[in-house]
Amino acid sequence: MKQIFYAVIFIFLAMPTFANSDKSIQNKTTISKGQKLSARIDAWFAPKVEIIGAILFWDPFEAVGIYDPVVRDTKGNPMHNINGKPIEKHFPLIVFWLVMGAFYFTLRMKFINIRGFRHSLGLLRGRYDNPDDPGEVSHFQALATALSGTVGLGNIAGVAIAITVGGPGATFWLIIAGLLGMSLKFTEVTLGVKYRNIDENGVVSGGPMYYLTKGLKLKNIGKINLGGLGKTLAIIYATLLMGAAIGGGNMFQANQTFQQFELLLPSSAGYGAYFGIVMAILVGFVIIGGIKKIAKVTEKLVPLMAIVYVGAALVIIGMNYQRIPEVISLIFNGAFHPEAIRGGFIGVLIVGFQRAAFSNESGVGSASIAHSAVKTNEPVSEGIVALLEPFVDTVMICTMTALVIIFTGYHDPILAQGFDGAQLTSKAFGSVFNWFPYVLALAIILFAVSTMISWSYYGLKGFNYLFGDFIDKFFTNKNTKNYFFFIIFLAFIVVGSASNMGSVMNFADMMILSMAFPNIIGLIILAPEVFKDMNNYMAKVKNNQLKKYK
Repeated sequence: MKQIFYAVIFIFLAMPTFANSDKSIQNKTTISKGQKLSARIDAWFAPKVEIIGAILFWDPFEAVGIYDPVVRDTKGNPMHNINGKPIEKHFPLIVFWLVMGAFYFTLRMKFINIRGFRHSLGLLRGRYDNPDDPGEVSHFQALATALSGTVGLGNIAGVAIAITVGGPGATFWLIIAGLLGMSLKFTEVTLGVKYRNIDENGVVSGGPMYYLTKGLKLKNIGKINLGGLGKTLAIIYATLLMGAAIGGGNMFQANQTFQQFELLLPSSAGYGAYFGIVMAILVGFVIIGGIKKIAKVTEKLVPLMAIVYVGAALVIIGMNYQRIPEVISLIFNGAFHPEAIRGGFIGVLIVGFQRAAFSNESGVGSASIAHSAVKTNEPVSEGIVALLEPFVDTVMICTMTALVIIFTGYHDPILAQGFDGAQLTSKAFGSVFNWFPYVLALAIILFAVSTMISWSYYGLKGFNYLFGDFIDKFFTNKNTKNYFFFIIFLAFIVVGSASNMGSVMNFADMMILSMAFPNIIGLIILAPEVFKDMNNYMAKVKNNQLKKYK
């Protein structure tokens, strides 16, 4: 906790220094060396994102001619946004895959998102925590660690992007996606705990790489064993996991943190690379400590962040309570009868589900890595605890952000012009309290650093799964492999700070959402055994057969 506190203070103290030095530099030359460095990094990164995007964000519906992606007015003329670019609606295959997965598992698990909600609160209070169970952390600590990876800039910046693109109606689909994602999260976390590895030192390794490999090895289609498929899916997943840790859990966080400082200190514009270097050094000190230290920090940090942020949003909503009927009308009309400029009904639905999936990560399997470290002999119990994650992240916190933007009028494209992501949320809060952008800047740092901590752990697990044994052959120090990944992870903080938001957002989306391809394939195959385990566990709950320790 102290490490994060010192990091936050250092960044705040460093930023005025950046700003003051910027002014003196700008008096001497139009473009400084620092700005050139940021521009070169962005020029290197952006083209690569476009190439990857053509593959991972492929739109099959456009490819077969089902619809024209260009949004047109009533006369058939192409419509353009406020920046003059043609407005297009796309339905990437990966988003369709996630939407279908969320619906399927909600039905397949018989609405466990509703049936298990009350019991999840009892588990969270520690009533059933046996200190002698295998694992490293409690139910609450596991949830807090997973939430620290999901509750972040996706809630602040991602929601602002959703409202900018999809209008108020995107809020409705954000909420629906959050509710449906609860059953998907339950399934993947249950499997993450069931098929985890615990070494001789008690260190836990779990997540999709392990349940894809171990779980599918036990399955057969006729005489064909699915072990080979499971291993292939696990390798693909681990590769995407590293990309997601670098993109969504790292670059996006750094990018939006710098964007907020750029809003508060305009003279720092173009110096993202320098800011990224400072942030990389500070995060580097924090991330070396393992899951136990992460759990100790996040169990205190995450609830505090959520309470402060939601509390501030409720104050703003309360000050505008007379507009509640109007805002509800805007949300429902926008969800089912959106303006053409928003991409129509499909366009708004897509952006709502896409931003929700990016924020709560249901279906991408990342949270099962953190949850797998829980102390329990009942995998289903942790799956039920994980139900709360999409609810807290999306249904509560994302909704609060969306409501603040709508209540303050910043859903209007004209009013929002020139502001992206976190900057738009900051302007919305600042329109009510002119001092709040500074408070939000502090919250953004806390969210960003907390998310980076968790995603560094996730990415490390993927890296070690692929390369750990190979690297260990050449070094006697078993921590050497960790340092290899941390160096890569920290370097991309600089890239994220220096690149433009569009490239970073697209890369983060592609990496995180694409993890759902191999993950959901495995979840569908393993769904019958999860359903069986769930029924057995819920029968114990119903018959009061679970031992209570508090």
